[in-house]
Amino acid sequence: MGPLALDRAFEQRGGRVAHVRSTTIAAGDLSVRRPGPDLDARRRAVADAPWTWLHQVHGPRVVTVAAPGDRAGAAADAAVTSVTGAVLAVHTADCAPIVLVSDEGPVGAVHAGWRGLAAGVVEATVATLRAGGAGDVRALVGPCIHPSCYEFGKDALDEVVAAVGEEARGTTADDRPALDLPAAVVATLRRAGVDEVEASPACTACDADSRFFSHRARGDAGRQATLVWVEAR
Repeated sequence: MGPLALDRAFEQRGGRVAHVRSTTIAAGDLSVRRPGPDLDARRRAVADAPWTWLHQVHGPRVVTVAAPGDRAGAAADAAVTSVTGAVLAVHTADCAPIVLVSDEGPVGAVHAGWRGLAAGVVEATVATLRAGGAGDVRALVGPCIHPSCYEFGKDALDEVVAAVGEEARGTTADDRPALDLPAAVVATLRRAGVDEVEASPACTACDADSRFFSHRARGDAGRQATLVWVEAR
């Protein structure tokens, strides 16, 4: 089992490349709760540059990163940048990590749990990218929990459906009401004008190879990270 679930590069205009990486359990616990030399070493093994990590609060706030490491620790659920070498990171153990990439330069990373999704964090991030010069935007949705494993209370499910549409409504493996987080994220991205969306088929709760931390399935305290950054070619 390798340390990366996703490792992609996208050519941008002006001789730059956007890099996207998403980790597995093999990369170790990247949770921000236990800072120190061990966490620093695990981060460097994934991307050897200052990380902008967030205190994720399940809301719609987006921060703009002006230099490598800028806004690290900000209370927000998304970050965007056009700065070369600025690594944006979100951390998950069932929520959906989303990376947004444009040809023009701006990139973004989004942590989308059901509350943030309902609050509009996806639309806010796409709008911030476009305000920063992005035209067409491509999205990659990393491993997250799938409806087969995500039984959901009726009131909370109705709240999400009211905010993002019927695509959010699913069923569990034993036919109970569930949140279809991947479908809800994809539908929200498309409504925000993101036409090119790639979603991981992996479920963090029931992955056959147990490659991911899952808070809901196992009560894991560990977190995987999903990152995006731009560098000169």
